[in-house]
This record gives sequence, C-alpha cells and structure tokens, in this order.
Amino acid sequence: MKARKIEGSVALVTGANRGIGKAIAEGLLERSATKVYAAARDPETLAELKEKYGERVVPLRLDVTNAAQIAKAVSAAGDTQLVFNNAGVAQGQDLTSSEIVEQARNEIEVNYLGPLNLLQQFAPTLKRNGGGLVVNVASVAGLTNFPMFPTYSASKAAVHSLTQGARMMLGSQGTQITGVYPGPVDTDMAAGVEMDKATPQSVASAILDGVEDGRDDIFPDPFAEQFGQQFHASPKESEQQIAAMVGDTQTIH
Repeated sequence: MKARKIEGSVALVTGANRGIGKAIAEGLLERSATKVYAAARDPETLAELKEKYGERVVPLRLDVTNAAQIAKAVSAAGDTQLVFNNAGVAQGQDLTSSEIVEQARNEIEVNYLGPLNLLQQFAPTLKRNGGGLVVNVASVAGLTNFPMFPTYSASKAAVHSLTQGARMMLGSQGTQITGVYPGPVDTDMAAGVEMDKATPQSVASAILDGVEDGRDDIFPDPFAEQFGQQFHASPKESEQQIAAMVGDTQTIH
C-alpha cells in the first residue's frame, strides 16, 4: 500500500467525541489536515474539538446504525478523502445471560454493519476524490476471541474480514483499506479490563504513523504488536495464550 500524506487532506472520523476517535481527530488536525468531519451521535459532545480547532472541525450528527444519517453525512462531506471507521460498542460479556443475543445484535449493528454502510456509501465519494483511504478500527480481539468480550470479539472478527474483502474489491478504484488492531486502550469501553492499557493519544499517533507509512495492518500499541506477531506465527497458540491469561489473572468481570 502506498504512503499517504495527512497534511492538506480532508477526513471523516466516526465516534470522534471521545477515546480513540477524539484522539485521531486531534492527531489529524495537529498533522495539518485541512478539515476533519467529526461525527458523533450527539454533536454537542464535539464542542471541545470545535472550540480548540475552529472552522477546521465540522461536527456531524451520525449514528452509524442510522442509514438516513449516513446518507446525510455523505452528502455533507463530499470532499472527504480519508474515512476512519472508529465508532464502536462493547456490551456482551456473559454467554448465558438472557440479554446476550440482543447485546450481540447491537454490537454487530454498530461495529460491523456501521463500517460496512459507511464504506458502501462513501466509496463513490472516495473514487471521485482520487481513491482515498478507509481505516477500519478493529481489535486484536477480532483475531482471537477474548472471552471477557465474546460477542464484541465476534463483531470485530467481522470487521477484520470486511477489511480484507474491501481491500481486494475497492483497490481497482484506487481506494486503500487499512485495518487497525489495538490491544487494551484506556477508554470508557475498557474501564473494567484489568490489564496494562495504552493511551488513546499514543494509539492514535501510531495509527496515523501507519497511514502515512502506507501499512495495510496497524498494531498500534505494545500488547497489540506482540499479539499480532504471535497470531501470525500460530493462531492456535494465540488462542491458548488468551485462555491462559484469563485463567491466571481472572480478568473476567
């Protein structure tokens, strides 16, 4: 994949009001992106970004499960060159819970169908704008299921597969597809996970470094980098590593 310059680009970031998404939006602006469409379900939560960066931030109301809002975002952000599919949710923890199926359905809607919808609707825009780039924020849990988040892991596995397929299918129109596989990150989503966590800022910086270096797959923190190497060497050993980690540290809550 070719290297891509962030300076002078126009980007859209979903889930830009907190965590990794906010850090990505800030990182893009600090690297001299011309404009960032900052998307969130409630645009008022983007006030801090808007106040700090002024007219270079364009807040968008966007629930990634809402097709009408996605269509409006595509119409409003017609100059977009980079799309960061970051919005996500983690809910299902207990496979025996009466709520697990509904929680899993919501995770699939947000974590997989959301990026799929944005990819499908923004593809013509990216083609018109020279091809562009889509960055899908997946997870190392999408490579090997983390049993503390079994259904979340499944939804991120779907994102991993989507990333691979889209890379092959949209390459002909010049659109690059990058997969991002973070480990534990210090966000609200991972508040109950008792593991060493990377900061959203360090993860966002590594993601943008990977974009500018032209990497297909980005492992943006030490845990992710180590785990990615283990997975590529032996997927089964990665599964056994997670099983042992859960058994030894009792990180299921």
